[in-house]
Amino acid sequence: MYTLLKKEIRSFLSSLIGYITIGVFLLIIGLFMWVLQTDSNVLENGYANIDPLFVIAPWVFLFLIPAITMRSFADEKKAGTIELLLTRPLTDLQIILSKYFAGFILVLFSLLPTLIYYYSIYKLGSPVGNIDTGGMWGSYIGLLFLGAAFVSIGIFASAITDNQVVSFILALFLCFFVYTGFDYLGSFAFLGKIDNIIIGLGINQHYASMSRGVIDTRDMVYFISLIAVFILSTRTVLESRKW
Repeated sequence: MYTLLKKEIRSFLSSLIGYITIGVFLLIIGLFMWVLQTDSNVLENGYANIDPLFVIAPWVFLFLIPAITMRSFADEKKAGTIELLLTRPLTDLQIILSKYFAGFILVLFSLLPTLIYYYSIYKLGSPVGNIDTGGMWGSYIGLLFLGAAFVSIGIFASAITDNQVVSFILALFLCFFVYTGFDYLGSFAFLGKIDNIIIGLGINQHYASMSRGVIDTRDMVYFISLIAVFILSTRTVLESRKW
């Protein structure tokens, strides 16, 4: 399993698209935080606040993570190596987890350079260090959970098709729906108290809670459950080839 994990990470980092994807993520975040004249511009707002990062990043992740995961199984199917992969002395779940953790590690790689933004805001504060560091780390944890959930969705989308473009589009749609779709459904207010339950099924409410720097076990359980659902669904898709 560890060998397959290293292979997946090496495969992504050995391709130009890997660095372009991560570079575009950092560029977009940087533009919104430091260059473009928007409400997210730290310099324009006049106070040391890293919150814009956690508002913008999920929307960029909607495109970044499907780009990372679209090759996971779709490329194996198109190249005809999926059968060889499934005959290795690994269970289907181990193969899926190898690809999943590879995708998650790449998301982590893309987030690490954003600590430069935190350091910059830390230094810009008056006095220096006038920033809620505890809340910032809580927000980073929330962003990692959100990224982990998107990776599980992307892996699932890649498993049900042999076309990378279709995998990307499907993962983008599913991530968008799970992130904001339930909010839209709940906003119609036609089911009374059930509307709040519908909203709670979406990622946005739980991510917003963690982005405030509050780590609630209910939010963690939600993300872990969502990840488990899509990983198990991916295993079902793979096992269906044996039926």
